[in-house]
Amino acid sequence: MPAPDPRAGILDIAPYVPGRDGGVDDVGDTILLSSNESPLGPSRLAVAAARAACRDLHRYPDPGSTPLRAALARRYGLDAGRIVCGAGSDELIGLVARGFAGPGDEIVHSRHGFVMYPIAAHAAGATPIAVPEPDLRFDVDGVLARVNQRTRVVFVANPNNPTGSHLSGQELDRLRRHLPAGVLLVVDAAYAEYVSAPDYASGLELAAAHDNVVTLRTFSKIHGLAALRVGWAYGPRAVIDVLHRIRGPFNLSSAGIAAATATLADPDHERKARAHNDRWLPWLRRHLDGLGLATYPSIGNFVLVRFPPPPAAVAAAAYLAERRILVRAVASYGLPDCLRITVGRGPELKALVAALAEFLSRR
Repeated sequence: MPAPDPRAGILDIAPYVPGRDGGVDDVGDTILLSSNESPLGPSRLAVAAARAACRDLHRYPDPGSTPLRAALARRYGLDAGRIVCGAGSDELIGLVARGFAGPGDEIVHSRHGFVMYPIAAHAAGATPIAVPEPDLRFDVDGVLARVNQRTRVVFVANPNNPTGSHLSGQELDRLRRHLPAGVLLVVDAAYAEYVSAPDYASGLELAAAHDNVVTLRTFSKIHGLAALRVGWAYGPRAVIDVLHRIRGPFNLSSAGIAAATATLADPDHERKARAHNDRWLPWLRRHLDGLGLATYPSIGNFVLVRFPPPPAAVAAAAYLAERRILVRAVASYGLPDCLRITVGRGPELKALVAALAEFLSRR
């Protein structure tokens, strides 16, 4: 008998390929610079809280992530009733697409934005619209030109992954002001905690003030809790109500809730992670530029590096993987000449630069 046919559009989805997919089976002593994970790991308070939560593994977690939403409200001066938590911001991206778009609708995103946006659109039955990025930067006018009566959601990653570029608060507000009232603007600010640029805006203020803006955040990056899958969204009550209605009733684990709540009480850990990035991101760009490679400005914890035309980037990634150094190929983002490299620990970055120098000397 033939297998059941999936819903139309599902087979159009290109499955997400994780950054660790580099041909190295055992992590062990591998240098992982492919997934933008924090090189400093989690807060000790988060680890202790997660361990304590494991004593009650026979109990279901809090269905509303109540203590975490309360802690987020205190930390950022928000209304806890306008927060919804998800299994990483990935789940929230999918919930937004399912909740506000469907067959016949369009979801707009930038060409080199996070690949989960078109995946979520296809999964919801909607059509993803990728808008070109001049100079690898979100094009506000280009996006507005593609918005029409079928547009339901616009995703903007700020800062953007994998390019590292960002929109200023003024540009973000201009985008919002020119969108039709029925279009939901989603500001994905996964790397916001790393940013010190004075013109930057994470979207929190816009989400607090307007009925068609939601901002997404995650504990996977600067807080070092990627394994526990904890994200959150802030927006108008009507939008957050929709996301609550369609999320899983126990979508966060007890350990995830406890660890994320505890890490918010450890601002020193966050400051150390930011200080590490502030030191080593410019170091990495400087040394890669010194090898004759082209790097792009970044305000995240990663850098996009352009190699000579294909297959140099692919060959470089393979060369590094043979030496147990994993970086991220970004051809799926429309950047076949580039690799994205996470800011790791100092010795890891020095090993990376030395390996790339060897690779380039052999070409």
